Amino acid sequence: MPQSTGSPLITQHAAVVFLLAVVIGLSVGGLTAASGKPWPVAAIAGLTAAGVSIQPAHRLIG
Repeated sequence: MPQSTGSPLITQHAAVVFLLAVVIGLSVGGLTAASGKPWPVAAIAGLTAAGVSIQPAHRLIG
């Protein structure tokens, strides 16, 4: 079994950015579904919102 170097898989900054993107994506997808749109439309809206929010979150939290 290889020895662990103790370094994390991803940095704390990256984890916070991706967690924020997931929260934004779930919120947008949930609100889209709650508005009466079909679930595939809500899923696409949530995935798009999550993807688009990564860069601004990276700059804001930076």
